[in-house]
Amino acid sequence: EQPWEMIMDKKHFKLWRRPIEGTHLYQYRGNGAPHKAAPFSRVSSLSCQLDTEYRKKWDSLVIKLDVIERDLASGSEVIHWVTHFPYPMYSRDYVYVRRYSVDKENNLMVLVSRAVEHPSVPEDPEYVRVRTYESQMVIRPHKTFDENGFDYLLTYSDNPQTVFPRYCVSWMVSSGMPDFLEKLHMAALKAKKMEIEVRDYMSAKPLESGGSEGKAGMAAAEHKGDGARSPAQLEYA
Repeated sequence: EQPWEMIMDKKHFKLWRRPIEGTHLYQYRGNGAPHKAAPFSRVSSLSCQLDTEYRKKWDSLVIKLDVIERDLASGSEVIHWVTHFPYPMYSRDYVYVRRYSVDKENNLMVLVSRAVEHPSVPEDPEYVRVRTYESQMVIRPHKTFDENGFDYLLTYSDNPQTVFPRYCVSWMVSSGMPDFLEKLHMAALKAKKMEIEVRDYMSAKPLESGGSEGKAGMAAAEHKGDGARSPAQLEYA
């Protein structure tokens, strides 16, 4: 594997990158520890990301964000996300499957996502479809799930379907990821102070699939769209 190169070193945030072999792209890794008073448990960074309705309110870049399909056995969800890109570029859209896990024994939360194809979301000529996308976020509280203060590690890569000038890439990376994480932090604070209803993903832990990794059938009440999918389309491995 290629070594990581540090490209940002701030008090509460550090950012590295490494080239993805055979491409002009990079994989990025950021980690930090927001202020120790940052809310964690019931209105956590995890919940503010997973609650699609609330994210539409706090993330001004979101044009569209919908759950297309859910697998109740594994907790996997297929998401359609349309987001603004800096002018004069077209907006991008992503179709990806995501899954989260809350491990109370080891004091960890994990959220993983990757791009998939889905027959219910054909390409729209108004947007540029991003077909290569992966994200992994690990969140660890400083003490317990019921106290404030946490650290996070975010690893991310995608192919935005264009070749940006080097200065443009540097600007987006240096401002985009820190800006998103700051907005996420502020969303958690706002939800806590204003008691905005955000789903408690700590309590709503997905059912364990007994090693099937999401190979159970989809529940009809949780399904949108007409196309039939094999269970493998909701898997990560």
